[in-house]
Parts: sequence; structure tokens; C-alpha cells
Amino acid sequence: MLKNKLVFLVIILTVICVLGFEYSAKKKRNPFIPLVTADGILLKIDEEEKGEADIALEGIIFDKNSLSYAILGGAIVRIGDYAGGYQVLKIEPEKVFLIKDGQIKELELKKEEQ
Repeated sequence: MLKNKLVFLVIILTVICVLGFEYSAKKKRNPFIPLVTADGILLKIDEEEKGEADIALEGIIFDKNSLSYAILGGAIVRIGDYAGGYQVLKIEPEKVFLIKDGQIKELELKKEEQ
């Protein structure tokens, strides 16, 4: 009986090695993405996404000592808020970093021509 179990286990492991194994997250959070930013801001993971259209960075209100804000697609957001299906990860004086499904998107503020 022990021999049969061992043979069965070897067959299963061989099939897995030959066919390969792929983990499917099934639209769940990637466990390798941190839940807290380096600044100590907790990222929201249960927030429902509103849309995935390309969003434009229209403006930034930056304060290195306090909260910074960005204007994305007409909405005023801060770190942790959602815009266009992305979550705001970091706001810098000239750019905003967004995250979605473990992919970071960088939006740079365009200079106005004079």
C-alpha cells in the first residue's frame, strides 16, 4: 500500500513538472506588493475601481511637509485615493506615481508653453 502511494506521488509530481504549474490569482491582490508605502501610507485594496480610461495629470499641489494633492482627470486626489482604476502611490513636485495590479504608472506634469 505504501508503495502504491509513493508511485502515485511520483506520477503526480512528474505530470506537474512536465506540464508546468501556473498560479492564478483570480483577480485577487498580488501578495508580493506591499500594503504600506515607504511613507507609511496604507494602500486600499478593497476599493472598487471606477474606470480604466487613460487619465491625464492636470496639476499638482505639492507640500513636502504635509499632504500633497494631484488633479487627475478633473478629480482632486491624494495618496491612497483612486483615479481611473489606479491608486495614487506617490506625489512628487513634477510627477505622480500610480499603481494597479502591481504595475506602476508614472504621470509627468507637462509644462505649459508661453
